Amino acid sequence: MTAVPAGRVFVDTNILVYAHGVGDDEPRARQARNLLTRLWRDDAGVVSSQVLQEFYAVSTRKLRPPLARNQARSIVAAYADWCQVVSSPDLIVAASTLEEEHTLAFWDALIVEAALRASATVLASEDLQHGRRFGDLRVENPFGDP
Repeated sequence: MTAVPAGRVFVDTNILVYAHGVGDDEPRARQARNLLTRLWRDDAGVVSSQVLQEFYAVSTRKLRPPLARNQARSIVAAYADWCQVVSSPDLIVAASTLEEEHTLAFWDALIVEAALRASATVLASEDLQHGRRFGDLRVENPFGDP
């Protein structure tokens, strides 16, 4: 993703993990940080409670070395302003329908449904097919390897 498109950009968990949990020598870390910097500047970033929960769990348990819990909490708190969608039974039901209709993994369907509910025009993720559309929402892999 060379420039932030007009509209809201929903940021998937992997982007936050690369930006905040991976060393500077990793090219994806730099790309993720650049994307997030542009989104902060343009007030265009959006996440869901699921993304923040996943970020905390991954960054404190799966990264080597893991982030300190207080550091991960601070990052989650910093992105609280971006949190536009909170997990709810209604979201789960809608995502399960999306999962079935679009042959998605359930957790990916939750992300897509949250992005749709946040009126995002772009879903920045390396986990879904680059260029795939869900109505007005377009998936973009910010690392350039579709």
